[in-house]
Amino acid sequence: MDHIKEYHSMTVDTSAGPLILEGPMSSSELSNYTFHDGLKAFRPPNQQFEALLGIADLKEGRIIIVKDQDLIVGYVTFLYPDLLERWSKFQMDDLLELGAIEIAKEYRGNKIGSNLLRLAMMDASVENYIIISTEYYWHWDLKETKLSVWNYRKVMEKMMAAGELFPAPTDDPEIISHPANCLMVRIGKNVPESSVKQFDQLRFLEREKHRSFRKGY
Repeated sequence: MDHIKEYHSMTVDTSAGPLILEGPMSSSELSNYTFHDGLKAFRPPNQQFEALLGIADLKEGRIIIVKDQDLIVGYVTFLYPDLLERWSKFQMDDLLELGAIEIAKEYRGNKIGSNLLRLAMMDASVENYIIISTEYYWHWDLKETKLSVWNYRKVMEKMMAAGELFPAPTDDPEIISHPANCLMVRIGKNVPESSVKQFDQLRFLEREKHRSFRKGY
């Protein structure tokens, strides 16, 4: 599958001043910027920046950033699901995962996350993919935001809707382990029906296992 990446950018006015959103970015382009030291939700900032550089070099990898002059203050990543995750079981060429989205604390509250997702979906080639995001409440910044689990989920759903990702049912054990967890999905207009059917199987792997047991194999 050809992974076409079409660059887009926009400028948004925020309480922190005008910010530029752009991408997908290559690793060489990202290397021209400094990474905000508050971007540490997943790992220390320097390690997270190295991870972004690695994703940018993947054939399918997409990095969209928001920058304050030469300082990266937020990002969203898209790539194939991790090989250890159920979502990679069928090795689908047209299934991407929103791996991470993060905004530095002092820049939050300006709808930057929503705008990052809107910008990511401006690329016409995203219509060739099924895009998923697995949302687990234990990854949410409940302490900093002081939001309840359910109010945080409302905020998250609203942000994801800006990128046309919406909740979809699944029997994934981790997701159904708590009612606030959810699978978010966007199915591109050009995704073939065969991929949609395969993805439906992937969403309900546990059900398929039980069917196989009943058949005696």
